[in-house]
Amino acid sequence: MQLQDIRRQYSRGSLTEQDVDANPIVQFERWLKDVVDAQIPDPTAMTVATVGEDGQPSQRIVLLKDVGPAGFVFYTNLESRKARELEHNNKISLHFPWYLLERQVRVIGYAEQLSTLEVAKYFASRPRESQLAAWASQQSKPISARHALMGKFMEIKQKFAQGEIPLPKFWGGFRVVPQQIEFWQGGEHRLHDRLEYTRQPDDSWTIQRLMP
Repeated sequence: MQLQDIRRQYSRGSLTEQDVDANPIVQFERWLKDVVDAQIPDPTAMTVATVGEDGQPSQRIVLLKDVGPAGFVFYTNLESRKARELEHNNKISLHFPWYLLERQVRVIGYAEQLSTLEVAKYFASRPRESQLAAWASQQSKPISARHALMGKFMEIKQKFAQGEIPLPKFWGGFRVVPQQIEFWQGGEHRLHDRLEYTRQPDDSWTIQRLMP
């Protein structure tokens, strides 16, 4: 297999300054709707990039759970690698790889922790098994084997067999407050369209085109 020979043309569309909304959140919601309408699996999947104390970046796939004027929301174990890294450096980047539509969105900003009230409201909406899994997993910690994890899950399931499952103290969420948002649309001959929004001190946004 010659990886250098794997290529294709991008020809599904274009992106001009006249095409997009002046507000990048509105534009993002439009594109997200397109992905949902196209029935692409995991439309809310995004890469979350954080940086450790040693300067080493790390990435993982997380599901977007809310988006609005204030930013992009996801939830996690507060003892996970990403949460610990955000505690020391709250700079963060998100990436939405909607390559089946020949699109991608890149978000750069900072993360702020959600209130307990916001987290509790979302946690209560999760399927019961997902709530139990949150209790059972010490995210990012080593474990001897999968059966050990499943044993912990069954132990937690028995513990909370009756009634509502309480919010774990170690479980929370973050809102990513965007400072830059880039929309990328694939173009023929690798002449892609890239429009980058940048937040201004008065919270307005400017738009500039980037070279592909």
